[in-house]
Amino acid sequence: MTREYATQMEAARKGIITPQMRRVAEKENRSEEEIRALTAEGKVVIPANPGHKGLDPNGIGSMLKTKINVNLGISRDCKDYDVEMQKVLSAVDMGAEAIMDLSSHGDTQPFRKKLCTECPAMIGTVPVYDSVIHYQRDLATLSAQDFVDVVRLHAEDGVDFVTLHCGLTRKTIQQIKTNKRKMNIVSRGGSLVFAWMCMTGEENPFYEYYDEILEICREHDVTISLGDSCRPGCLADATDICQIDELVRLGELTQRAWDRDVQVMVEGPGHVPLDQVAANMKVQQTICKGAPFYVLGPLVTDIAPGYDHITAAIGGAVAAMSGAAFLCYVTPAEHLALPNVEDVRAGIVASRIAAHAADIAKGVPGAREVDDKMADARRDLDWDAMWKYAIDPKTAKAIRDSRAPEEDHEETCSMCGKFCAVRSMNKALEGEYIDII
Repeated sequence: MTREYATQMEAARKGIITPQMRRVAEKENRSEEEIRALTAEGKVVIPANPGHKGLDPNGIGSMLKTKINVNLGISRDCKDYDVEMQKVLSAVDMGAEAIMDLSSHGDTQPFRKKLCTECPAMIGTVPVYDSVIHYQRDLATLSAQDFVDVVRLHAEDGVDFVTLHCGLTRKTIQQIKTNKRKMNIVSRGGSLVFAWMCMTGEENPFYEYYDEILEICREHDVTISLGDSCRPGCLADATDICQIDELVRLGELTQRAWDRDVQVMVEGPGHVPLDQVAANMKVQQTICKGAPFYVLGPLVTDIAPGYDHITAAIGGAVAAMSGAAFLCYVTPAEHLALPNVEDVRAGIVASRIAAHAADIAKGVPGAREVDDKMADARRDLDWDAMWKYAIDPKTAKAIRDSRAPEEDHEETCSMCGKFCAVRSMNKALEGEYIDII
């Protein structure tokens, strides 16, 4: 059966409420009409390639619940697909709404297709990574059309969104050379496009052939995530000329995509001082006309290798509170290694805490309810209820069980014992005798 629309945005603009919009409205405690209107404006995207079977759709927008993306994928040094699939299942189980397959080694298509068949989370990719792998040729030997054809391949495989580094142009080469940065370009995709332009003398194919890419994305309803090639890789490079100039270009490309009914989100900075985070969000909202903002962290200090999930959560909470819609998780292994299963868990928990804190601050419907339920459970010393409402119940229960009190196990913990304020107040208010010794 032929659909009346090519993309969620086109459907919304025609006044059609799709099954995906209904599902998003249900999850967000919003009306279907509200979700349709926001999708029509481009302020909400619903990445939902019809080729992704079994997708449980989610909406991404600053007024909705903040979503979490998890980056996974094999590399030359870590190439066990079974381990990566274990990470995927763990990530989905812990509440991640999106998985980005960043595989950079071997035959990547079977794993990508497996994700688009079996994983209910949104699936994203970065086609420029896969170009060298797919063709098994050095970067300089690839043509502009080779890159475009890989975008088409990923769309046909069923991915819901693709990161494309369209805002990097030959002008950027001179900017990078003139405006000295401490870390140059730290975007892996951006550095590949930059290197290709330097070696071939040609314009960025994702920019030059943007109209052809829009047609591919329209045909398959693939959401474009406009990659920020010049995102700062250290605090010293934050909010500099290269970053802002690229953002202006991304704003122009956003409008060109909307003119074709193609959904767009815009990627944002990586390392940003805490006092600049909110300003970065506001600038993006203005330049990109409210298109959802997708940020990596941002990390608010450069000196915490091994703890970057924490530095990213600090920045992520402020970013989401200030307008970011989508947080790319950061793990303790950031800057150090490919994350293992435990790193993935730690990164997701940190990002979910940041997202939830931001949702409370910006008044997302229903966000505070679970916190109030947790407060009730703590007042009642109802440990089973506390596990139910905890972001990571497994860890919380394991800590308590490993250091349980010898007495009054059901009432107190080993921190306060019978000095527990909650226990004392409950007994006092009930007129009971309060035994301490």
